[in-house]
Amino acid sequence: MKQKITVLSLWIIFALLFATACGQAAGDPGAEATPIPTVLADTQIVSEGRIVPRDDVYLSFFTSGQVSEILVEEGDEVTAGEVVARIGNREAIEASIANARAELLAAQQAQQTLFDLVDVARSNAAKAISAANRAVRDAQYALDNYTVPTTQKGLTAREAVVAMKEALDTARTAFEVVKFRSSSDPVRETRKDDLDAAQSDYNSAVRRLELETALNQAETSLDKAIQDSQDLEAGPDADQLAAAEARVAAAEATIASAEAALDNLELEATIDGTVVEQNLVVGQVVAPGTPVMRLADFSQMYVETDDLTELEVVEISEDQNASVVADALPEVTLNGVVEEIASVYEEKRGDITYTVRILLNEFDPRLRWGMTVAVTFE
Repeated sequence: MKQKITVLSLWIIFALLFATACGQAAGDPGAEATPIPTVLADTQIVSEGRIVPRDDVYLSFFTSGQVSEILVEEGDEVTAGEVVARIGNREAIEASIANARAELLAAQQAQQTLFDLVDVARSNAAKAISAANRAVRDAQYALDNYTVPTTQKGLTAREAVVAMKEALDTARTAFEVVKFRSSSDPVRETRKDDLDAAQSDYNSAVRRLELETALNQAETSLDKAIQDSQDLEAGPDADQLAAAEARVAAAEATIASAEAALDNLELEATIDGTVVEQNLVVGQVVAPGTPVMRLADFSQMYVETDDLTELEVVEISEDQNASVVADALPEVTLNGVVEEIASVYEEKRGDITYTVRILLNEFDPRLRWGMTVAVTFE
């Protein structure tokens, strides 16, 4: 049906010129010549097209399975995202999701426990530092208030203990010789006094060593408490934390995979429109990627013409007006406007052609998708 109508009235011009010349030759030489009318060339591009909806899509499942539920029929209106059919056993996947979520909760709780334990340990470390500070203070106070006997001057606490132990042993040996003498014996009493003095010096040396030891232990405990507190600043143990995080990540991955599998059991509308083809039956086994349903958006109607050649398409521009006449309704002329001109070409019958899409500003309800029309670009 495609045609390009070019009305170039050269034959009229030739006919008028011929008639005028004959009239002048046969008539009065003085008569005025009849004016020749100006004829303008009027070139229109007419192309064949088809009625199409604003959009149409085929729907297919992402995975294979047996159809378990069909939620729409042909002619139903649907919205984008609406579930129109389902396949497979949802219960098994939903159970796996529930189990994975329970595992995720347990993993998160285990992870949180690590941080809670660190918080408790930090609190205990702070208390340990406080207690160690008090122990150091008390030990230092006791040592500062200890008076070193004259017999221990110049000796360390440990040296004093050794020296006083030797002196005590010597005094005890000397007393052993006379201890059974009468208490009125002056030698016995002198040695007894020496033994008592040696015992007192020894006890004093031991006390001094105990005080220094207590101070050293308190200082060591304080250093350890401070180090423990500093170690806890980094948080939980790195290896334990990494294991806990890996457990959480594994649970999350399991949930995501199961939810994706569950989503793949549902067929969703991708546009707002009408169900124009529905080829599913409950119990049917479908393969992934196989079209099973078709939707069309009839909110606006278009004409698509795909036979404009490279010589014609340059004369067409977006927003250009066009008139449309359907083969089935030759008495009806519809108005439209060019909305889109394809950037990619096709090669048909040796010609380079381009598809042009025309939005119809008006529509006759008798027209149907796919009807053939003639488009005249104004």
